[in-house]
Amino acid sequence: MMASTTSLASLRITVRSAVIAIATLVTLAVASPAYAKKVGNATVPDSLNISGAELPLRGAGLRTRAVFKLYAAALYTDESGDGNAVTAADKPMGIHLHILSKLVTKDKLVEALNDGFKASTGGDMSSVQGGVDAMIAAMDKPVKRGVTYTLAYEPGVGTTMTRNGEDPVIIEGLEFKQALFGIWLGDKPVQGKLKNGMLGS
Repeated sequence: MMASTTSLASLRITVRSAVIAIATLVTLAVASPAYAKKVGNATVPDSLNISGAELPLRGAGLRTRAVFKLYAAALYTDESGDGNAVTAADKPMGIHLHILSKLVTKDKLVEALNDGFKASTGGDMSSVQGGVDAMIAAMDKPVKRGVTYTLAYEPGVGTTMTRNGEDPVIIEGLEFKQALFGIWLGDKPVQGKLKNGMLGS
């Protein structure tokens, strides 16, 4: 009888310890904040939801000029290929931009986008000019430090651009998406170091 009582007591202690351990793990899981990457003075999300799919952060970097940090850019995709593979892929993916400097104004950003599109298309923008015009026309609000833009591509739908998570504008076409993503990830990226950062390399 003594042995049975001792065994039962030991079992109760073991079960109680297991319950406490599980409860502790659950508490930690609930209390721990979602991981997000710090880039310069910006914190970029650790994932991007496109059409119900949570796309992981592949990498992020800074667009700089001299000593100035102009903006942070993050790439969200499950595509594991190089910059050309990501640019060409007809699959959900996105780019998140976070303005860090007052040097980045609306006019400067529009100018940079035009230059980027010219570089990514080899100077022939004719097939995407309508999309470029629509994108630039939608950028009609002031650009200042802290403003974010998200460029989310969905096959069969197009590229949705939002400003601070609002004012969605959809620009159709895979070719436009390829020209847009090529600005940062193509053979003539806006900045090589930024491209490497976005690709996580």
